[in-house]
Amino acid sequence: MMRESMEFDVVIVGAGPSGLSSACRLMQLAKEAEQELSVCVVEKGAEVGAHILSGAIVEPRALNELFPDWKENNAPLTCGVSQDQVIILKDDATSVQLPNFAIPKPMHNEGNYIASLGNLCRWLAQQAEALGVEIFPGFAASEVLYHEDGSVKGIATGDMGLDKSGEQKSGYMMGMELHAKYTLFSEGVRGHLGKQIINRFELNKDCDPQHYGLGIKEQWEIPAEKHTPGLVVHGAGWPLGSQASGGFFLYHGDNNQVSVGLIVDLNYRNPYVNIYEEFQRFKHHPQIATHLERGTRLAYGARAISKGGLNALPSMVFPGGLLIGCNAGTLNVAKIKGTHTAMKSGMLAAEAVFSACVSEQSLTSNDFESRLKESWLYDELYRSRNFGPALHKFGLWTGGAFNYVDQNMLNGKVPFTLRDQHADHAMLKPAEEFEPIVYPKPDGVLSFDKNSSVFLSNTNHEEDQPCHLKLTDSEIFINTNLPVFAEPAQRYCPAGVYEVVDDEQGMRLQINAQNCLHCKTCDIKDPSQNITWVVPEGGGGPGYQNM
Repeated sequence: MMRESMEFDVVIVGAGPSGLSSACRLMQLAKEAEQELSVCVVEKGAEVGAHILSGAIVEPRALNELFPDWKENNAPLTCGVSQDQVIILKDDATSVQLPNFAIPKPMHNEGNYIASLGNLCRWLAQQAEALGVEIFPGFAASEVLYHEDGSVKGIATGDMGLDKSGEQKSGYMMGMELHAKYTLFSEGVRGHLGKQIINRFELNKDCDPQHYGLGIKEQWEIPAEKHTPGLVVHGAGWPLGSQASGGFFLYHGDNNQVSVGLIVDLNYRNPYVNIYEEFQRFKHHPQIATHLERGTRLAYGARAISKGGLNALPSMVFPGGLLIGCNAGTLNVAKIKGTHTAMKSGMLAAEAVFSACVSEQSLTSNDFESRLKESWLYDELYRSRNFGPALHKFGLWTGGAFNYVDQNMLNGKVPFTLRDQHADHAMLKPAEEFEPIVYPKPDGVLSFDKNSSVFLSNTNHEEDQPCHLKLTDSEIFINTNLPVFAEPAQRYCPAGVYEVVDDEQGMRLQINAQNCLHCKTCDIKDPSQNITWVVPEGGGGPGYQNM
């Protein structure tokens, strides 16, 4: 039975900031040139924004270029940053606030906005549709299609209505093929099709391995008298200490709401680190608890972020398309921001693709690379190229001092480049080198168990469907991951997907795929690289609101 197909000029995979910005820019250019152009965006979430999670502070630089009248058109950026704080938590009770002059320049947030990135994407989708873009939410791109010459032809959406064994159920619906002159992959961090594209075309042969962090976020509503609209707090230190590197954020946004989160670098060595539990105890620090007391937790979510920056940026062009946004790794770790850079990468891709479509000549890597290197996006990533590697190599204080000199005194132009060439999963050490970490029990006031948190993420998957978390070798759990690393998946997963069970069947790894938040941490951190995340049935996953 043949799949049905549809033809477009451009197909975009993922309705995040890069994909939607690219779609909007393509249609703007077509309108200006009075050219016909068909653009389609497929989104695996049940609606645009359902799978979008970020802190988020939005720098409006790219948005100003894309839609100069965004304020008049009611874009959901209404809470400007009013004050910045950077705090180092020394232990579970004490802290020190850095003076303003000691903060690296990229971490200052004047002119930026505290916002819901999901709501911004919903607004961008409205603009895209008004320009003539077709958006298909609830359809997961599951396969890359190729021409006979090896170039990308488009994508196929996943079949719907299969049971766990892959057999067709009564509501079975075959996926569709979407063919295009160019396909843009904007799946976000560690996109499973993007990963295949990178490997097939060897796009990362000339760069460092990508580096990642896991960000866990909660949204709270607090009493009006405790709310300071526009307050931005960043910091590092306790509870991670020597166990792992990373940092935290706390933003006072609109409507008496506070976003609080912890980002843990996934290059940590101790397999007993439990990222979810580190986040829960972090909230008990007096500096954080004072913001949340008498508040109500509204939402929970988690997402990996790409932190490798320019040094880990692969070639973004391949025959038939481009990688854009966090699928390539355009986040600026020095600013702790990726929205404006993702949007700009999508806009640059749109300009290169539109030029190729109009000229009817193939898009070359040189065409896009020249646009990229002439842009403020490249300049920004170049100036911050040493920020993450310095913290990884030298630690919080020495690395922070290096970054202060590099960013504030040398403007990001230190005459050498630090490299970090160790893949995150390869950094994990055997469990025998560490003692298990005993975490405090949740109190139900500031800290909570995983099940109640997953409930707040509105995560839902059809349980009777093929598992979207694939094990290359089912024996690795019992032969390697459990005896050597004490099976770290049960601790790095922020949703309780991986559970070690000892019952009449023996010791085994149980995969609770219906809990999956699509954070991709398992695909990244598994020390044996035995877990591959693929898309589940379209529409499944979290249902984030205002996140």
